[in-house]
Formats: sequence, structure tokens, C-alpha cells
Amino acid sequence: MTEYLDLTEQQINLIHQIPLFEGLTDESKLTLLDKLAYSVIPVRKGDIVIKQNTLCAHLLILLEGKLEVNIIDVTGNHIKVENIIAPRAFATPHLFNGNNIYPATFSVVENGILLKATKESVFDLISSNPDLLKNFLKVTGNCNACTVSRLRNLSYKSIRSRFVFYLFEHKTDSHTAEMNHNQTQLANYIGVSRPALANEISKMEKEGLIKVEGMEVKLCSLSKLSQYI
Repeated sequence: MTEYLDLTEQQINLIHQIPLFEGLTDESKLTLLDKLAYSVIPVRKGDIVIKQNTLCAHLLILLEGKLEVNIIDVTGNHIKVENIIAPRAFATPHLFNGNNIYPATFSVVENGILLKATKESVFDLISSNPDLLKNFLKVTGNCNACTVSRLRNLSYKSIRSRFVFYLFEHKTDSHTAEMNHNQTQLANYIGVSRPALANEISKMEKEGLIKVEGMEVKLCSLSKLSQYI
């Protein structure tokens, strides 16, 4: 039996802070949840929140916890796309696209709380609020930009270029990148074999281009690294 929860005041404040709902008037915030047909449920480590190729029928907001997003290819390999860390709405663009199909599987890696609002109530809410419509279009545009970035990465022919592009996309400051994939996941993500990637990373460390410390990578020579992309 599904367990349903009530929203806390803190969780309501988190909803107002996510990009989809930020910048709304106080009046809009007060009536926001009244206009949505939603439920709030706990999600636990190991749960699959969304299966790839299933129908998108809800707006989903992760209020607590962490998810991992994987695309399963034709050979059954799991290609990690990203982590989703609360608070965040996710898979939003797929609500109203042509086929309404989720392109990936979303699994729980840290216990959390999930809000699900029906597509119909979301459409009515967006249609009645221009500010919310602008936010929705902005979120959708950002997701499209991520897709373009992934395609650009795959357009590079060399392993080094793909890895450098990935590092630059994941910079936390001018000389540091934070990877959110382990080597096996990253190899799948950029379309190369794990041994080939490990060998290339080793070469780059020996050349003094990078220094790998766990999931953090020090970018030792930005000018030389930039030449590869």
C-alpha cells in the first residue's frame, strides 16, 4: 500500500525556491498548491521512481534525497547521465513533448520524499500564470542545452578531447572539476572503453595536465587542456 505524506512548511518553502516556481508573487505562492492535484510519497534507496520508455503523466519534484539517472542502451548497459539532488523538479520537459515518454530510468540512491502533480493540473496552472509559463520555458531550454552539450562531447573523435570537454563542463572553479561519474560510468557516458579512458587519464597525469584526487580533478594547465577542445 502506498504511503502518503503531508507537506511540511519547510518543504513548501523548498518548492517555492526551485527554478520552476521561483520569482512568483506572494499571492501566486499562496494558491500554488491549491491549484495542483498532487500527492507526496516517501522514496527509499533502491526504488525505481521512473522506468525508461514509460509514459510521463506527472510533474515530479524531489523534496528530499538523491536520484541517479541512467539510460539503458540496446545491449543492456546502464549509462549514467547525472545525479538529481533535492530540492529539484526533474524530467519536466517530457510532460508536454510529442510522445510524453521518459528517456531514462530514475533510481533512488538516498532515501527521500517525492511530490507528484498530475499533468492536467500542471497545464492548467501554467496556462493561467505567465510568470510560471516563462519559468517552464526557461527550464525546458536549459534541459535542451544539456542535450546539446552531450552531443557536442560525442562529436569529438579522441578520448582526450571528450574527457577534457567533460572536465570543463564540470568545473567548480577555474582550476578544479568535480566528476559525478566513476570511471566505468564515465567511460559509458562519453562512449569509450573503461581501459582506454583509464590509460588516457594516466597519460594526462604523467604529462602534468591534471591531478586526480578521488572524484575531484585538478586542472593543472588550462591553456594546454583548452587546445583539445
